[in-house]
Amino acid sequence: MAALDLRAELDSLVLQLLGDLEELEGKRTVLNARVEEGWLSLAKARYAMGAKSVGPLQYASHMEPQVCLHASEAQEGLQKFKVVRAGVHAPEEVGPREAGLRRRKGPTKTPEPESSEAPQDPLNWFGILVPHSLRQAQASFRDGLQLAADIASLQNRIDWGRSQLRGLQEKLKQLEPGAA
Repeated sequence: MAALDLRAELDSLVLQLLGDLEELEGKRTVLNARVEEGWLSLAKARYAMGAKSVGPLQYASHMEPQVCLHASEAQEGLQKFKVVRAGVHAPEEVGPREAGLRRRKGPTKTPEPESSEAPQDPLNWFGILVPHSLRQAQASFRDGLQLAADIASLQNRIDWGRSQLRGLQEKLKQLEPGAA
């Protein structure tokens, strides 16, 4: 009876793994299409604005990321990756900025001007009226970044499923030495 339950669990795990692999293949195809679309739109923008108008010379001297990648623990110890806007703080970052005791009397520090919470849109580096193809390139790469995080999470789930599959196969071999 235990071997029968183990085989049923093994079958359901194989079906889940195959579904995840199919989803991974689809997301990789979409990611490749988004990246290709982004580079093509960037080439169109360079053609429209001129090769020297869209290039590294127009980048800001001080760049800040617009998005960050956060890894979090999901069920069964799996890591799940998520793309988060840079201005959004994680719950563990909320709180007092200085640790320790404060001196209430005495010399006061002048607060340092902090950068704005929301980073500036990088498209403004190339002028106010940028071509639509440059905005399309930015959107394509942004979608690609989200897809890359989804693919990384899915790949972790597939690796976890494969290790579970191997463990169940070993248990089945121990229960039925002549089978499997």
